[in-house]
Amino acid sequence: MTTVDTLIHARWIVPVEPEGVVYEHHALAIQGGRIADILPSSEAARRYSAAQELRLDEHALIPGLVNAHTHAAMCLFRGLSDDLPLMQWLRDHIWPAESAWVGAEFVFQGSQHAIAEMLRGGTTCFNDMYFFPDETARAASHAGIRAAVGLIMIDVPTAWAADAAEYLSKGLDLHDRYRGDPLIRTVFAPHAPYTVSDDPLQKIRTLADELDIPVHMHVHETADEINGSLEHHGQRPVARLEQLGLLSPRLLAVHMTQLDDGEIARLAHTGAHVIHCPESNLKLASGFCPVHKLLQAGVNVALGTDGAASNNDLDMFGEMRTAALLAKAVAGDASALPAAVALRMATLNGARALGLDEEIGSLRRGKFADVVAVNLGDIESRPVYHPVSQLVYACGRQQVSDVWVAGRHLLKDRRLTTLDEDTILANTEAWREKIGKSDEHR
Repeated sequence: MTTVDTLIHARWIVPVEPEGVVYEHHALAIQGGRIADILPSSEAARRYSAAQELRLDEHALIPGLVNAHTHAAMCLFRGLSDDLPLMQWLRDHIWPAESAWVGAEFVFQGSQHAIAEMLRGGTTCFNDMYFFPDETARAASHAGIRAAVGLIMIDVPTAWAADAAEYLSKGLDLHDRYRGDPLIRTVFAPHAPYTVSDDPLQKIRTLADELDIPVHMHVHETADEINGSLEHHGQRPVARLEQLGLLSPRLLAVHMTQLDDGEIARLAHTGAHVIHCPESNLKLASGFCPVHKLLQAGVNVALGTDGAASNNDLDMFGEMRTAALLAKAVAGDASALPAAVALRMATLNGARALGLDEEIGSLRRGKFADVVAVNLGDIESRPVYHPVSQLVYACGRQQVSDVWVAGRHLLKDRRLTTLDEDTILANTEAWREKIGKSDEHR
């Protein structure tokens, strides 16, 4: 018999690729942090012995979810200000709160809380955009979660940097610090076309090409953004980004609720990716991303939650369900976004956008063992005719029982193994008291 580190027997294994395939009564073998084999449980019992063997007879194993757009530390602003349009929400509440409170400790402790929430919801990789990205990276590395950390850029001075040169310098230092790290990647993260001017964007384009890393940016989020771009630049943001050379396979364009058919064609032609955040867009009344049209055109569409300050959670199961239902309503077609495609958007498509699809995003021999176990045996999930549909339309994140990242067991029977939940909650409560008192007098 061959010895492996971990052998997980499950009622179902949903590999994501091939799409729509479900393996029943199979086992997944993990060795050296990677998937060594997927085979029938009866055969696995004869072929492998394992240091750790689990039998999850009512569970589905799926690839770890990829949250392709987050502002992790902003979970400390969750519920601070709700039910407002985007720009009023930002200008009157979020930006003043950030000016008052965001610093290294805020970002580290806020990121720890977000990471705990994401792991308990089956997210094993997140793509972040926020200030003090070094603290987000430190929190992710400590927890053992996979992260793409944004090298933030914005025209205005903040507690993180005074000007474009300092944003770039600090970002490049962080990139060098994590070069070759097995879990932490870096991406350029210019905030949005309306907050970053041409010169920094051109420098980012050149550096992204040199370093071979993605560019993560809010684009076409609201109708006001489009109108402002027409007024100040004489063109829509997508056209401006294309003129600057940023419309390419490196671009992760977040939100994209305001698109015409010509722009969809340009996205498809240039290979740019779209990150869809349906619940945040709905809550802020930003508009509807034309997901069905994008997928039909061949654009890679992934899913993100946005920050917990505008969502108000980091629940990728919720995003899958909302994305599938919303796409059907927008397209007027019940088959516009099937469950299997929604699951792929939350896993393999996110990995592809980050350039990680050869390493994560599906359960395939040789890929990292980023694996999530979902209990389908409770009253809310029975009967199970089609596991993939059940995962998207009936399941909640509370049904995630176990999570592995690169074979490391980070959530074990709903308990985090690398993070202290009591300490995280105590830190969060301390921030709530400080921020809440300040907001009351604003």
